[in-house]
Amino acid sequence: MLSVSNLSVQFGKRVLFDEVNVSFTQGNCYGVIGANGAGKSTFLKIISGQIEPTSGHVHLEPGKRMSILEQDHNAYDEFTVLETVVMGNKPLFAIKKEIDALYADYTDENADKIGELQVKFEEMNGWNADSDAAAMLSNLGISEDLHYTTMADMDSKLKVRVLLAQTLFGNPDVLIMDEPTNDLDYETIGWLENFLANYDNTVIVVSHDRHFLDAVCTHIADIDFGKLNFYSGNYTFWYESSQLAARQRAQQNKKADEKAKELQEFIRRFSANVAKSKQATSRKKMLDKLKIDDIKPSSRRYPAIIFEREREAGDQILNIEALGSTSEDGDILFQNVNINLAKGDKVAIISRDSRATTAFYEIINGKKEADSGKFQWGVTTNQSYLPADNSDYFEENINLVDWLRQWAKTEEEREEVHIRGFLGKMLFSGEEALKKCTVLSGGEKVRCMLSRMMMLRANVLMLDEPTNHLDLESITAFNNSLKNFKGTVMLTTHDHEFAQTVANRIIELTPKGNIDRYLTFDEYMSDKTIREQREKMYAVPA
Repeated sequence: MLSVSNLSVQFGKRVLFDEVNVSFTQGNCYGVIGANGAGKSTFLKIISGQIEPTSGHVHLEPGKRMSILEQDHNAYDEFTVLETVVMGNKPLFAIKKEIDALYADYTDENADKIGELQVKFEEMNGWNADSDAAAMLSNLGISEDLHYTTMADMDSKLKVRVLLAQTLFGNPDVLIMDEPTNDLDYETIGWLENFLANYDNTVIVVSHDRHFLDAVCTHIADIDFGKLNFYSGNYTFWYESSQLAARQRAQQNKKADEKAKELQEFIRRFSANVAKSKQATSRKKMLDKLKIDDIKPSSRRYPAIIFEREREAGDQILNIEALGSTSEDGDILFQNVNINLAKGDKVAIISRDSRATTAFYEIINGKKEADSGKFQWGVTTNQSYLPADNSDYFEENINLVDWLRQWAKTEEEREEVHIRGFLGKMLFSGEEALKKCTVLSGGEKVRCMLSRMMMLRANVLMLDEPTNHLDLESITAFNNSLKNFKGTVMLTTHDHEFAQTVANRIIELTPKGNIDRYLTFDEYMSDKTIREQREKMYAVPA
């Protein structure tokens, strides 16, 4: 279907890819992973023809159509939403425009040409294009009253969904998608997961959403050491198998038969889980053929995120009564919110409006005044907060050692060796620890914020979209640290795996109050009674 031959990419002296040879086949979904800077997005741009490699070439089977998720959200501002989706099938849209142009200047001479084009149009199912596009939009949460709105007038988050519909429209032979779940809510991501899991053609996707990669991928394409290596299975299988391989490589004295038994047990466990997948049969065959030599330990570095508490909190953590907040333009974000947090609670704070969750955290951290209600922290609590927007923390042009020193509580903690210890755990070692904080990337800033949180040793952690800007390695380490943390956690995240594996309680903020359940995230989202209650609490009066 799609092949890459002798592909090399070099920027100056830096070699990004070195003689890569791979083939992507029909019916498979490939999740492209790699450390930040490994070249994931660059690789997608090369195979989609947006940039040229230094050497080598990309070959798409003749007659096959490739569709690419548009990254420029303003590229279609002059078109209506429905037109934008249909434009995803470029050959079909070109014929449609040609027919329209000929009809606009109709003569007897072009009647035959119109007839020929209409035959092609019918063969491409063109007469159903608008209805198919409308159905796709509705599935992605774009209501029918918006289908003829121009893209320029669409909310930025809805634009993302329209461009996603454009990519999926017309059953393309190859789908290229870079971070398709960005700005999508849980329901829409779930719909996309089901769509791609049942998709019969080729999908190549870059994503930091582990749940999404697990739900849709038949293969992982790992960029490491300038090469692209394929592994059967989803992200979790790749991650755990690479960890197994690293352990076995480290245990040089371990007998071959002991290693084989460990591998067989590992495969048996995953084979049982794979039965839930749409691709169960083919994956099972791949696992049966797997040998330990097929699995390579990764060169990735995982940060050591360890949250310790200065003291254990008492039973009373946080009491909130009748709390309410509105946005600057007068929208009710939430009102009449009543919550009592107890020791051991790990709560996913969710809302359909991200402004609501951010306002909630800002209020209980004293950074914003509530419109109504009150809250009180337990006297034995000490809190640490990771905001969605951390820019205020990095305005001063100082190095990372001096930056982190601001939160030291004792003379011992102010010592450079102590501070470098925290930074080193977050992969800022050696000269990296002396970087100026004003030149940090988004991911580096979040890792600095995590160093700060570890130093504070709070017994209550508050996290507003904590995985933003992080790579898969940091997200995985962060997720594991929160599962092991003995204190109280409040988190808001679009990372399904984070919400499902950390939270034991779900609290949803709505304009008509809050919903509060001791359930896992999946249990909460799949509960029919709760779903009906949610719709009522978000409903706008006619």
